[in-house]
Amino acid sequence: MYQKILVPLDGSVRAEKILPHVKNLASLNDAEVIFLQVVPPVIISDGYKGILITESQEESNRKVEDALVYLSGIEGGFREAGIKTDKQSMIGSVVSTIIDISRNENIDLIAMASHGRSGLSRVFYGSVAIGVLHAVDRPLLLIRSGDIS
Repeated sequence: MYQKILVPLDGSVRAEKILPHVKNLASLNDAEVIFLQVVPPVIISDGYKGILITESQEESNRKVEDALVYLSGIEGGFREAGIKTDKQSMIGSVVSTIIDISRNENIDLIAMASHGRSGLSRVFYGSVAIGVLHAVDRPLLLIRSGDIS
């Protein structure tokens, strides 16, 4: 049923709560798992005058490389279980990048954990899960990760 599963991660323990579910699904379906970490660009608006980018290309590249190292560690446990994996990290808008990768890679399922924010914290911090839910054109497995430190 699922041949390719996209798993967006942000490096948090909460986001990783999706991993046991994905491992089970991938094993049952003999699916490939693609891990993704999107590094948001650091941009500060200077009011009406324009946008000031506050980070060098070198620093951005380092963050992408750090993300790939992190994802390699996640990949290891899946590969040991005989699951085919791949990893990607790039700079961009988190929701847009998840949607673009899902289309470009012909993803059958996007699997992710929601941080479970509600009320004002969701308004102030936004929600990647809600953004993906509203924009996605393919199945989405979403779990609430709960209150984990």
